[in-house]
Amino acid sequence: MTGYGKSVLQLPTKKVTIEIKSLNSKNLDLNVRIPSYYKEKELDVRKKLASALVRGKIDFSIYVEMTADETSTTVNKAVVKQYVEQLRSIYSIGSSDDVELLKMAILMPDALKTEREELDENEWNLINQNIDLAIKEIVQYRIDEAGSLEIDFRERITNIKKYLEEVYSFDADRIENVKARLQKAIDDLKVETDQNRFEQELIYYLEKLDINEEKVRLANHLEYFLQTLETEDSNGKKLGFIVQEMGREINTTGSKANFAPMQKAVIQMKNELEQIKEQILNVL
Repeated sequence: MTGYGKSVLQLPTKKVTIEIKSLNSKNLDLNVRIPSYYKEKELDVRKKLASALVRGKIDFSIYVEMTADETSTTVNKAVVKQYVEQLRSIYSIGSSDDVELLKMAILMPDALKTEREELDENEWNLINQNIDLAIKEIVQYRIDEAGSLEIDFRERITNIKKYLEEVYSFDADRIENVKARLQKAIDDLKVETDQNRFEQELIYYLEKLDINEEKVRLANHLEYFLQTLETEDSNGKKLGFIVQEMGREINTTGSKANFAPMQKAVIQMKNELEQIKEQILNVL
């Protein structure tokens, strides 16, 4: 969701620079900064940005640099003259110091007056076209970034599948290891046991450690993630939910593993999934 777009428009009397910056965010967070004489168009700008960018922390700015000799700010001569007369009477100094008085007077309230510039619809149409160009640029930035993200996601899903296969391969050894440890614990007690009762308790214990359902669900989630990547719709939030479900299955598998080699494979899956989580906010 990160991105940057910029457009510069040169008008007869001013230079207008439009900038759009985007950072990751679960929802749309718009911050719009435009000159006061364009404020009546702010709502239209917000709608345009929301429609095009959908999600993210968006900073939109319009900067205006005057390039003509004329300026909308003028000296309020009558007010400044009154200030000078009042300052002269207070300090009782000679006319030779009028320059210093003028410096003081120009800083007084209402010494300068700015005529509000009215919105020129033709000018705004040109600015609006350049807003579209800046939006197009930031959207393209996002598309380019999405291409590299898709490659990264597919690689990490492939890695998780590989580690899941390792989990499958360790399952038989894990069961034998659990049986051996339980048998050793009973032997160390040096008491006689009912072998049939022991087998029943062992089966009950192993059923609690069974991870077949977790393995099947995780495999389904991995495939569903890849299928969702193929869709053209905005699916960032959906991918985020799938990642959450994948995390649950991996965590449950780790808690049931009870076998060091299997736990190592689970840790590798968690690492790959964490990398996906960090980047999933970049997906709309």
